[in-house]
Amino acid sequence: MRILSGIQPSGFLHLGNFFGMMQRGIRWQEKGEVFFFIADFHALTTLGDPEALRRNVREAALAFLACGLDPKRAVFFRQSAVPEVLELSWLLSTVTPIGLLERCHSYKDKLAKGIAPTHALFAYPVLMAADILLYRADLVPVGTDQKQHLEVTRDLAVKFNQTFGPVFVVPKEDIDEGLATIPGIDGQKMSKSYGNTLELFGDREEFRRRVMAIRTDSTPVGEPKPVAGSVLVSLYRLVSEPQELEEFISSMRRGGVGYAPLKKELLSKLERFLAPFRERYEELRAKPQLVDEVLEEGARSARAAAAPTWELARRAVGLL
Repeated sequence: MRILSGIQPSGFLHLGNFFGMMQRGIRWQEKGEVFFFIADFHALTTLGDPEALRRNVREAALAFLACGLDPKRAVFFRQSAVPEVLELSWLLSTVTPIGLLERCHSYKDKLAKGIAPTHALFAYPVLMAADILLYRADLVPVGTDQKQHLEVTRDLAVKFNQTFGPVFVVPKEDIDEGLATIPGIDGQKMSKSYGNTLELFGDREEFRRRVMAIRTDSTPVGEPKPVAGSVLVSLYRLVSEPQELEEFISSMRRGGVGYAPLKKELLSKLERFLAPFRERYEELRAKPQLVDEVLEEGARSARAAAAPTWELARRAVGLL
């Protein structure tokens, strides 16, 4: 079984990235043939700073490798290192109905946030389909916010196959329905867009400050603290054993403890959980050539895997 997943290089990665996508994706290394890519072509739809893009690509590579991605068990590469994906995107665009793209929620959401309505932004789902179909992925782990784009991928694969013959594998989605949205320090979904993140590898003092700034209510020290909807509980659950979580919740329900000690306990758990990843991150950051070699080898493997599908698609439409 071939599994494929990608992440946009948008700067320092945060807990929401790790628990929402990275951790689950890395675990797939034990279950099948895994392809991970850094989606730098996609990043161009919202990022116009070349230096920032280069820096963000490096940061994404460091973060994935530090968090457990094993290049001996997974193909890890930059999206742009396989230019065939752009040609395949064009071939797919010939069977893509405009109405299908107009219905995509992500495009509408980005326009609502003030992002310029470019062709690249509009055609984003077609390039995403090419990312997936080029490598004949059987399974694609996605968040609920990307579910519609995977449906577009499936629709385009079927339509292309019906038009030109059996070229593409129609992929299935892998959505962890049991994974709740990871909350940020303000209670909303953790996202750079909201400025509410806890970065995995950022400044440690800033990390501490932001944990201590997690939004809570005004319940007096002596009163029991509400557990339902608590950001503290949601984050503590991610990095604790069941017994530890039970004790943390019990201390909230008993009352007699303020939010500051609870936040300090959460901070301690988070830092212990992240410690081995941070150590590995610093080791890798001191060896930039090693990271470059991993991405270069991954690109060679990715292009080799992509070549048969690329040739089949070109032949199917009459380019060969």
